[in-house]
Amino acid sequence: MVNKNLSIVTKKGEYSSDLAFYRFIIDSIPTGIITVTADRKITGFNPWAEKLTGYSLEEALGQSCGTILKGAMCHDNCPLLTVLSGHKPVSLATSSIVNKWGETIPIRISTAGLFDDKGALIGGVEAFQDISLLKTLEREKENIISMVAHDMKSSLTIIGGFALRLLKKGRQVDEKKVKKYLGIIKDESGKLESLVNDFLEFSRLQTGKLKLNFSATSLDKELMELMDSYQLKASQSGIKIVLQNEKELPIIEADARQLRRVFTNLLDNAIKFSKGKGTITISTNETTEEVIIKMRDEGIGIKYDQLEYIFDTFHQGQTGKETKGFGLGLAAVKTIMEGHGGKVFVESQLGRGSVFTLILPKIQKIDDGEKIQALW
Repeated sequence: MVNKNLSIVTKKGEYSSDLAFYRFIIDSIPTGIITVTADRKITGFNPWAEKLTGYSLEEALGQSCGTILKGAMCHDNCPLLTVLSGHKPVSLATSSIVNKWGETIPIRISTAGLFDDKGALIGGVEAFQDISLLKTLEREKENIISMVAHDMKSSLTIIGGFALRLLKKGRQVDEKKVKKYLGIIKDESGKLESLVNDFLEFSRLQTGKLKLNFSATSLDKELMELMDSYQLKASQSGIKIVLQNEKELPIIEADARQLRRVFTNLLDNAIKFSKGKGTITISTNETTEEVIIKMRDEGIGIKYDQLEYIFDTFHQGQTGKETKGFGLGLAAVKTIMEGHGGKVFVESQLGRGSVFTLILPKIQKIDDGEKIQALW
């Protein structure tokens, strides 16, 4: 329970001080926070600061903040020094620190002065967050854009080269070679179209403008057609696909084309990352309000520390094997499912495979707020 002065009641019914309450808040915030005196000696060091730097509160207290953080800006551009010198009340920056074990950690940092009741500067506070994942995604994005530019240039060069050959030699090229050249041009044009579609899709994902066209959709039909179209591809990789669908599923309102993209993205990944002669099992179930579809593979699995990021745009898991793609497939899966009012989850064990669970509502809400009942 909290009183008017933001004090909290302990289990014994005693009121703690405002200071204790604020300390409770600071210790709970998932951000590294340190406080310093006017000469930049550390007076406060919350648990997240301990976690990020590797130093304990006892090790940090009384030390210069530069000695503990070893930040990239500590010597020439110290944000705390800027604040304490009175040049700026608050300073925001992106920098890096070096933890106790010598590892460099990119951070986003905010600093502000601490003042007493009379307005006199008595110290400063610094808050910093680990942005390693953000930096990794930025690098992946840059690498992927570079890859796409390279692939597009490669296809355009091939198309231009064979087109020029046909134009220059004209009738000197026999019919067999003409067909061969035109076939190559067609194939490379298809690659270009695929690249452009990927990035158009990325643009829609980023702006939230992925449009869904709902209509009566038979999930049984979609899954059966998926099985038929993938059996040959899977068998060529030594993989068996099994559909466990004991009960007929209801016809629901959905965008069938986009749901097919969800199914094919997941099945492509399952085949890509499966070990030879494994089995991919697609099973279905339903509750009163939802349809549940699970896709289980016996592949290489996903590292535990990668699970929370695999639906991020441009994220490509560290699988130890070379794969093609731009990290857009699973991001599209999540966006399409959320557009249907559904959800997607993943469970995985490294070396034992993964299970993707799709949950689709039987009832869709349309723009005017009315509900469309699932058709039986």
